[in-house]
Formats: sequence, structure tokens, C-alpha cells
Amino acid sequence: MRRDLGGLALLFLMPMLLIMIMALVQDGPFKDYKDRKFEALFLNLDQGRVADEIKAGLITSNQFNIVEKIDGQTLTYQEIKRHIQAGKYQFAIIINKGISAEIVNSGNIIANQIGKTIGMNASLPHRNSRDSMNIELMFDPVSKPAFKIAISNAVEKFMQKVQSEIVLDRIAALSPVAGEDTTFDFEKLLHQVGIREVSSQQQTVISSRMNSVQHNVPAWAIFGMFFMTIIISESIIAERLGGSWTRLKLIPGHFAHILIGKLFFFVLLGIIQFYLMMLVGIFIMPMIGLDAMQLNDAPVLLLMLVFAISCCATSYGILVGILFNSSHQALPVAAISVVILSAVGGVWVPVEVLPAVLKKVSFLSPMRWGLEGINNVLLRQGQMEDILLPCAMLCGSSLVMLFFAWLIEKKRSV
Repeated sequence: MRRDLGGLALLFLMPMLLIMIMALVQDGPFKDYKDRKFEALFLNLDQGRVADEIKAGLITSNQFNIVEKIDGQTLTYQEIKRHIQAGKYQFAIIINKGISAEIVNSGNIIANQIGKTIGMNASLPHRNSRDSMNIELMFDPVSKPAFKIAISNAVEKFMQKVQSEIVLDRIAALSPVAGEDTTFDFEKLLHQVGIREVSSQQQTVISSRMNSVQHNVPAWAIFGMFFMTIIISESIIAERLGGSWTRLKLIPGHFAHILIGKLFFFVLLGIIQFYLMMLVGIFIMPMIGLDAMQLNDAPVLLLMLVFAISCCATSYGILVGILFNSSHQALPVAAISVVILSAVGGVWVPVEVLPAVLKKVSFLSPMRWGLEGINNVLLRQGQMEDILLPCAMLCGSSLVMLFFAWLIEKKRSV
């Protein structure tokens, strides 16, 4: 390997660059929308209390930069539409005229209904409700549905808060009690019963938070281990074409010892490669602005799993090398098959978001079992029983591939 600098680069440098690039590319999708700040075009055609309070709420949330003027000019509806269509801004909030009056009218109707129910004769002025009043959200045509839902929920939250406060004000105006403070903390009352997240783990660990680094570093490290298939298959084919393979088989002793020797060497390289990628995640990722890779305190379990993954990757390379007669046949098949196995195995995106058909196919990908085992150890604080199935599937696949490699080589030798 000292003489094969290209092979060393393929084994170590390529996966190192790959995990850094993929972690940077996928950092945005893995972040929560609450961690981002958005620029929102804001058009206030209402000029009432509702628009002012929604605007104030958006600003104080520290998630939105409100843009009401561009180049010193106040925005119009047509200009907002043009900017959104051109993709210069992701979305716009348009408060139509009459929104505040409609909410106050609704508050008066509710207050009157409550007063009538409890026998009060006072009545606040009101008219029939209108069904066509809406706050409009305009999105860039390329916006994803998840982004639209997140923004819509945020605006709706501020809208409901303003509506509730106005309703309470109208109820207080219907029957004020002299000398009694009728103000109270409405926000506090709404949050008497809240929602909080609890951990399924006995101990809270930093690695329990899924992010682009926690997914991409192990996933693409496994991909890099399986990319050894190219080097292993090329090595076997070169030895066969050059006569070295025949001379090796003529050495006294069982041919299985030669396969075991090749297997052990590349398994060791795969393990070294994986832990080098872990070091990249721990020390280099923070230097490029990403989170540091967090490892669990189960080094033995992790080593067992990495050993099983490396055995499977090496066995696949041996099978491809023995199956094909030339590098021109083996290398495209090896590269494309590894990419396909990684795509359906959860390397590109988590298995949970794959279509139903691909989820069923993913069980055939050894990368799926390798990544599932890694997640069990690093994220779920798994124990020995949690990696038994992934290790069994990986080792079983390795034995099956070695068996077929032996059959093919035996048939070729006859």
C-alpha cells in the first residue's frame, strides 16, 4: 500500500473530503427551523392593532427580519409579488385591510353571547361576520412544504394570541367591575398546561441530538469502507491476469488461508479508515462551523460493529473481483452497486423518509444494517443485544459472499 498512493487517497482522503462536504451540504435540512432567521416582506394594509401586534410578535421572536421598504421605497402588493416570484425573498406576510375591525367585531359577538348566557343586558356593537378575511402568506415557488408549514404555524400562533387578547378585552369592556383590577397574565394562563420533551434514555447525552454530523460522519464512513470494493476487486483481477493468483494457489496449503489473509488485511484497513473518519468528525468538523461528532462510552460494541461492517465490505470486494474477468467490467459494477446500496441503505437520507417500496428493499443493503447498528450504539445508548442483529446480518452476508466467491473460483479452476 505504501507504493499505491492513489489507492491510499481513495481509501482515506476521498471519504474524509466526502463526509465534510456532505455534512456541510446537509447541515441546513438537519437544523430545526427555530434555529434559523428569515427575511420576511411585510405589507400592512390594515394599519390597525392586529397588524402592529403581529409585527411586534414576529420581531420579538428573533426569527424574522421584517422588510417593509426596499431601497427606501414602501412596498406594494405587486412589488412583493415580483420579488417573491424572482426568488429574492422566501416569503411575504400581507395584512389585508379590515383585519383588525373583523377581529374586534368577532370579540364583541363572543362577549355578547357570554353576557347573554349569564343574564347581562349590556351589549357591544357588532355586525355579521365576514368569511373572506385572511392574512395572506406568499411563498417563493421553490419553497418546500415543510418550510411553508413552519412559517404558517408561527404566524398563526401570533394571530391566535392577538385574537384571544382582543376577545378578553371585549369581555372586560362588557361588564367592568369598579375598583377591581381586571387585568391578568393571559399568556401565563394559557401555559398552565404545557408540552415538554422527555428523554427515552436513562442518562441524557449530548449525542442524543441528531444533526448533520451525527448522521453524515458514520454514514459516509461506512460508504467509504464499501468503496474499498474497487481496490480489492482491482487487486484480485490484476493478480489473476498477471499470474500471481495462480502462483498463490500453487503454494502448499489450503486456498482458504490466502482468502483469509486478504480478508484480514482489508478488514484492518477498513477499521483504520472508519476511526480516522471519526477523528475528522471530532476535531475537523468544529473547524468548519459544524457540531463535533459525539461518541458513546461503548468502545467495545463500536469496534465489534465496525469489524462486522469491514468484513462485509471486504467480502463484497472479493466477490466482485472473482466474479469478473477484467477491471473494465468490475470497476463500474463495483462503483454503481455501492452507490445504489448506499442510497437504499439510508446513507444519503435516513431510511425513515424513503418510499415504502425502498424501505422494503433497504433490508437487502448491508449499509442499512451497519448504519442501524452505529445509531444503536452512538445515539440510542444500545447494549450488546442491540447490535446482535446488525452484526449477524453483516457477518451472515459476508459468509454468503465468500461462499459464492469460493464456488466461482472453484468452477473457474476446473
